Amino acid sequence: MKSITILGATGSIGLNTLDVIKQHQSAYEVIALTAHRQIDRLEALCLEWSPRYAVMADARAAEQLSQRLKKTDSPVQVLSGVEGLTFVASLAEVDFVMAAIVGSAGLLPTLAAAQAGKRVLLANKEALVMSGQLFMEAVRQHGAELLPIDSEHNAVFQCLPWENREWGVGNEALEVNRILLTASGGPFRTLPIEQLHDVTPEQACAHPNWNMGRKISVDSATMMNKGLEVIEAAWLFSVPSEKIEVILHPQSVIHSLVEYIDGSMLAQLGNPDMRTPIAYGLAWPKRISSGVPRLNLIEVAQLDFEALDLNRFPCLKLAYDAWLAGGTATTILNAANEVAVQAFLQKRLRFTAIPKVVETTLSQLSGHHPTSIDIILEDDAHARHLASEWVNRTDN
Repeated sequence: MKSITILGATGSIGLNTLDVIKQHQSAYEVIALTAHRQIDRLEALCLEWSPRYAVMADARAAEQLSQRLKKTDSPVQVLSGVEGLTFVASLAEVDFVMAAIVGSAGLLPTLAAAQAGKRVLLANKEALVMSGQLFMEAVRQHGAELLPIDSEHNAVFQCLPWENREWGVGNEALEVNRILLTASGGPFRTLPIEQLHDVTPEQACAHPNWNMGRKISVDSATMMNKGLEVIEAAWLFSVPSEKIEVILHPQSVIHSLVEYIDGSMLAQLGNPDMRTPIAYGLAWPKRISSGVPRLNLIEVAQLDFEALDLNRFPCLKLAYDAWLAGGTATTILNAANEVAVQAFLQKRLRFTAIPKVVETTLSQLSGHHPTSIDIILEDDAHARHLASEWVNRTDN
């Protein structure tokens, strides 16, 4: 039996992970569940799964959860804050860590899991976007296993030959010519560009194919999510960004492709359901049932592909530029985007101003060589401060 900590248990990835585990309860034991402020949801999960630990990132929420669980005579120990998150991510008795905390908040506990030599099921792309070099060094130095859970990266992983492969080492021997990440185009793929100025958070979060959280849904609508995935893929698979391309594929059936130097192109197909990559990460190198309905190609009937318009999706170009700039530029990119997206969701910023906030922040801050986590966190804080100032003074 393998034991698991789920960071971000109340989000869509966390809940889907528990759904897969429920189908294989003799193979997996849930040791710890975490959430940010979702007290009701985490309480319900604790009563259902009886983990040893529950962690709330918010200390006040943790105290409330603790009081509630005591009334039910639950033996679950409640912890809080970054210290609690890193503790359950690095527990000696934990084999796997599902890293599904959204945004930069997931960096430190995910890094702690890598430093503890765990199998890290990486759904938090910001860990690599913010600290790719340090993170991959931790994976190699501490003997961790890093399995991508994002559908695109998991698809690439499935299309690469991983036998006798050292984690994070270059793909020269694998003879890869290109990695193609597919993108649905989100809810605004065909909306006239002049109408993007007035779209609402509700419209941006209405993804046509995937059921995701609000932040990642907005990132999908701006295509920043795909930009972050390009950066993540460059670190995961040790390939230069010029070998990573993004193509529009509205059906979200082909999740990504790998092209080899002999002209062969391998693709991973499936219904758009995160339980597929989650099940693959849990069982690798074997496979287990995920509960996902089988893909019916006759019903799909056709698969469409389109070139991507950077005028419609400027965030993607900003991500490529930040990667090429090196250092903590990608940290700054991510921080500014998180501030801008939050402001948009709060209806304090227009949709079309999101890339403007990111571009302005990148232009006004010089990145540093990320030799320590402190440098990364310092540049992250500076970027957030600058982006917040821009949001507060603009009429966008």
